[in-house]
Amino acid sequence: MYKVFIDNTPLIIGTDLPEDTKNAVVIHSNHTKTFREALFAWTDKVKNFNPVYIITSHPESTFAKLFEAFDFIEAAGGIVKKENRFLFIKRNGFWDIPKGKLDAGESPAIGAVREIEEECGITNPIVSHLITTTYHTYKLKDRPTIKRTYWYAMEYLGDEILKGQIDEGITKVKWFKADDLFKVKENTFASILDVMHEYFEKEGIEID
Repeated sequence: MYKVFIDNTPLIIGTDLPEDTKNAVVIHSNHTKTFREALFAWTDKVKNFNPVYIITSHPESTFAKLFEAFDFIEAAGGIVKKENRFLFIKRNGFWDIPKGKLDAGESPAIGAVREIEEECGITNPIVSHLITTTYHTYKLKDRPTIKRTYWYAMEYLGDEILKGQIDEGITKVKWFKADDLFKVKENTFASILDVMHEYFEKEGIEID
């Protein structure tokens, strides 16, 4: 199964439609080239956060055909925990999880650590495990681009002063207690909410 966020619209490519699916656009097809334009027109029109499903017997080839004209970028980042608090950044006016593009030949885990150090001003966050992998689309220099991001759970044991990377549009770096994470959820992206859900559910932490 693939989940790709087009703005705040999740596009899910899989073999079956979940039983509890609601408010979704559903497309049944194994021939992507004939409906690519219609698909992206529909994702522009549906309400944000409502999913679009493509049901196909060949998710991998369907994904490849849909995005064959897109440039491909890999990135990594993660949710950092310090005792009972969690690290988030405000980038370009929205709360976000620190992340960034991988360097050539760099492993996702090493890249995630480097990006968090650069964007947040801390050193040596310790990688615990992979939370999930997400895809989202955007335009980079007027080129359609799809980014695959590896998200890691991390722990931080230091006490350094947080410092945002201004040239990356980061204006605030903050530790949040679980009870305050509603502030992040109210002003972030659907893909980030997806990562938060995966992480906090596995941690057994409820966030309002």
